[in-house]
Amino acid sequence: MTAASETHAPAHGGVPTATAAQMAEVDRLATSTYGIALLQMMEQAGSHLAEVIRIESGGDLRGRRVVVAAGPGNNGGGGLAAARHLADRGASVHVILAEPAGRSSEAGRHQLATLLAMGIDCCVMTYDLSDLDLAALLADADLVVDAILGYGLRGVPRENAAALIEMVNEAARPTVSLDLPSGMDPDTGGAAGAAIAATATLTLALPKAGLLTEAGRARSGRLYLGDLGLPSALYATIGIDAGIPFAGGPVVLLDGAR
Repeated sequence: MTAASETHAPAHGGVPTATAAQMAEVDRLATSTYGIALLQMMEQAGSHLAEVIRIESGGDLRGRRVVVAAGPGNNGGGGLAAARHLADRGASVHVILAEPAGRSSEAGRHQLATLLAMGIDCCVMTYDLSDLDLAALLADADLVVDAILGYGLRGVPRENAAALIEMVNEAARPTVSLDLPSGMDPDTGGAAGAAIAATATLTLALPKAGLLTEAGRARSGRLYLGDLGLPSALYATIGIDAGIPFAGGPVVLLDGAR
């Protein structure tokens, strides 16, 4: 049996976990077999992330200073989608890109173009901001969104991503991570290099296996699960019985979460 077809024991509330290999197959099947476009899933992720941030901010985003730290991949694109929703709900949003826009995924550039059209402040670390300016921006935030790296990380975060992770940690502001804390190994919960210490994490579709390890629990904070609208038949194809985790709504706080 391959890693992508392994079945894992139920996690909180009977929700099964998934490995990075399984999630890569889920994403592939979603687009290739079920016609669910990446931008559709990214929009769901961004909307649900904004809702978790609203909850973690005490229920009202108006006037809250939120810094979104976004990497060049699709995890970063989800963070950029969330930035739009946060601004629409009254937050004062600043976006920090780990890399220039030209290095972002196509979907990430799509999200960034929308933010620029809205007039939201988007800066590239190192290029647009000194380390001192970036540190001051993070220190002044009511909350930081971590959308730097996703489950596709292999090895240690490098260069700008690692530096941004370290600066977010040094700011010691409440931090909400998208899918898993950046730098965390999605399967083991460990961290070979720099990794975010999150106040809360919104993981998507299924909890990543590493989030439920002792190391993962310590790093991820309160654990939420967000619906990407993926059919149960998709999960069944790779040997996962996903159940019905979103019967009560598109964002759930997992049973026993910290």
